[in-house]
Amino acid sequence: MSPQRDLSRAVWRKSSRSGGNGGQCIEVAQNLPAIVAVRDSKDPAGAPLVVTRAAWAAFLGTVKHGGSGGALPRVGPPKAP
Repeated sequence: MSPQRDLSRAVWRKSSRSGGNGGQCIEVAQNLPAIVAVRDSKDPAGAPLVVTRAAWAAFLGTVKHGGSGGALPRVGPPKAP
């Protein structure tokens, strides 16, 4: 069973490393049960990427150890454009 995708209580946080350059930033909501949501800070109304906590932890572990991180598997079917 897929984790719930209700993002109404998401508390979005922008990386402390994102500068004021208006560039390529993401926001992450980690306060949701069973999932982590990631969105483009320039398009907060756009569709977020929703992944399991395990997938997010694996991604962060890879990135912290110098890897590219690879693709994160989405939770549930992809949203139509």
